[in-house]
Amino acid sequence: MNHKRKITVGFLAFDGIHSLDLFGPFEAFAEANSCADSTGSQYELVIISENGGSVTTEAGVVIQTHYNIDNCPPLHTLIIPGGSGSRSDKITVRLINWIVDIERHTQRVCSVCTGIFILAKTGLLDGRTATTHWKFADEVKRCYPSISMSEDALFIKDNKFITAAGITAGIDMALSLIEEDIGSDAASAVARMLVVFFRRSGGQNQFSSFLKQQEKSSGQFTNLLVWIADNLTADLSTTKLAAKVCLGERHFTRKFKAIYGETPSRNVEKIRLEVAKNWLLTSNNSVAVISELTGFSSPDSFRRAFERTNGVAPSSYRSRFGYSSNDARD
Repeated sequence: MNHKRKITVGFLAFDGIHSLDLFGPFEAFAEANSCADSTGSQYELVIISENGGSVTTEAGVVIQTHYNIDNCPPLHTLIIPGGSGSRSDKITVRLINWIVDIERHTQRVCSVCTGIFILAKTGLLDGRTATTHWKFADEVKRCYPSISMSEDALFIKDNKFITAAGITAGIDMALSLIEEDIGSDAASAVARMLVVFFRRSGGQNQFSSFLKQQEKSSGQFTNLLVWIADNLTADLSTTKLAAKVCLGERHFTRKFKAIYGETPSRNVEKIRLEVAKNWLLTSNNSVAVISELTGFSSPDSFRRAFERTNGVAPSSYRSRFGYSSNDARD
């Protein structure tokens, strides 16, 4: 293996770290090494803490680190996970200064979730665009107003700095780095082994519009949204939906608009488009078949609605974010 290019990825660990923020990306890189026979690179993965020894996660799991900040090897990539400890006074000035120092010699510096609070303390994100878990975006804005936050994104790359939203978004970020390092075939193979969607773009939202709608409702209307998603080829006219929840059509429409800020018909279209996106990302069904599966009256009406809402045609969306195959037809 000595002839292969070694890519050393360091993970900063600390008490109060969120284990998935660390081990999600860690396992993605480790899995990429199974492609070593067909690539010219090999990942060396190291866990680093300020003083070495062990750290304890938020959930109470003890992790033994490989190095401390004084004896760790040169790093190609540094990843700073999140966790409640990232915002504690245990993150010392000495540790922050170490990050500033090694940044000059690394190719990439990354944060996952609230790891952004550690990275932000260095000043290295000042004037840059970044993201974090949506729950903490406002706090980052208040504490570090010089950072331009894109709170909906899965991950953001600004020069050598990559920031990711929480938990599984760290895996999305890792897959993008693997693709950059050793190619899309390797990244796709890793995604299949981890049973995750490959190539979720960093610009995609952290959560779907369907989940956002569910947060606004309760009772009969929440159940109605689920029923709509499960019955996209049914008659989803306002008359039928009103009858489904035992309300008069006018009263139903007023109540629906009060909750969701849009008409029932527009909401139905959004749910259909949400499901259609998933089909585009994960299947080789043609656009015509997807339009039928999601209840659109014709492929042309589906294309028009999709482009009006997303700014790109379904085929362009698929080629950018989703299923890549010669069998995928427009």
